[in-house]
Amino acid sequence: MRVSTGKATQSDGRMFTVVVEGFGVGLQRRAERRITVPFPQLQRLMQTIAQQGGRIKAVQAEDVPAGSPSPAPSEAAPSDAGVSDAPAATPTPARKAPVSHADVPVNLYKPKDPFIGTVTGNYSLLAEGAIGRVNHITFDLSEGNLHYVEGQSIGIIPDGEDANGKPHKLRLYSIASTRHGDNCEGGTVSLCVRQLQYEKDGTTINGVCSTFLCDIEPGAKVKITGPVGKEMLLPPDEDANIIMLATGTGIAPMRAYLRRMFEPGERAKNPEYQFRGKAWLIMGVPKTPNLLYEDDFQRYLAEYPENFRYTKAISREQQNPSGGRMYIQDRVTEHADEIFSLIEDAKTHVYMCGLRGMEPGIDEAMTAAAAAKGLDWSELRPQLKKADRWHVETY
Repeated sequence: MRVSTGKATQSDGRMFTVVVEGFGVGLQRRAERRITVPFPQLQRLMQTIAQQGGRIKAVQAEDVPAGSPSPAPSEAAPSDAGVSDAPAATPTPARKAPVSHADVPVNLYKPKDPFIGTVTGNYSLLAEGAIGRVNHITFDLSEGNLHYVEGQSIGIIPDGEDANGKPHKLRLYSIASTRHGDNCEGGTVSLCVRQLQYEKDGTTINGVCSTFLCDIEPGAKVKITGPVGKEMLLPPDEDANIIMLATGTGIAPMRAYLRRMFEPGERAKNPEYQFRGKAWLIMGVPKTPNLLYEDDFQRYLAEYPENFRYTKAISREQQNPSGGRMYIQDRVTEHADEIFSLIEDAKTHVYMCGLRGMEPGIDEAMTAAAAAKGLDWSELRPQLKKADRWHVETY
């Protein structure tokens, strides 16, 4: 909400009453409040309300005699007096318009003319005892026009040539940072990369691009294309419910969503987006040391216990009800009633990202869960997809 009040000065004696809900602590957040402040403090109050997830319903200018001193901020009693300096908002704001796909940047840089980014950081995300190798890699984008939104991917063209002497083809990676980058200042992009390794004829083969990225040093130059993708865009509705199903590095877009929702620097950057819905991450990994961005997620749990839920499926450490390994589809089955209760709400979106092998298991779990409620998942899933509420990116 923007309030036009003319030229401001510190001596401006006008008073404004801000009608707000969902602001404060404890019971205060449940009640509508009216806070009266002098004009010089109005903008700061509105920023604070936005940063703390409050919802401004109206801003009213109060009649103050000329020359009157500006009183300190106070909670004002309800009053019908005062001239509205801005249109009062409706008690229940209309939901924001769906994401406009036309406004999403796509293919700003193509393989024939890629952006040349500079590596600013590359570190392991795994704890001691983890399986494999997973790194968080950040690139500087400040020298060009490569920008993106949460849920998109970029292409990386690794250095060198293939067996036929031709330049390597690009590989796509889901972006793990918000549009403002990890530093919340813009001009960077981050990836979460697992080194691909597999056995062939008794020999360990390393993935070309993933090894290139995991080995790369700060200061190195990298060919980057994109961004691409409109399948995994986060809805702009601050009251949406977001169910996230991820395995391994499929956490990348989920990490971007959660930072946008709960990271203090991000919330300060996005006064127009102060998430108030329910975010539920169901994460699958083989071992506890393979959990990625765990410290951040635990912090979000502590700071936003009513908005964030975190469920883990640790296959080599936990057992499902049948005594087998605990996989993400087992967690979906375990929480089927709650998941479907959320899906029945039109504000709920489901995101799935990770290895393609996760899809059949989750589809089977959803089929059984739907059948228990007398629903046909084969009919329901296309309906969710058509409504832009079922988002899948697997590889």
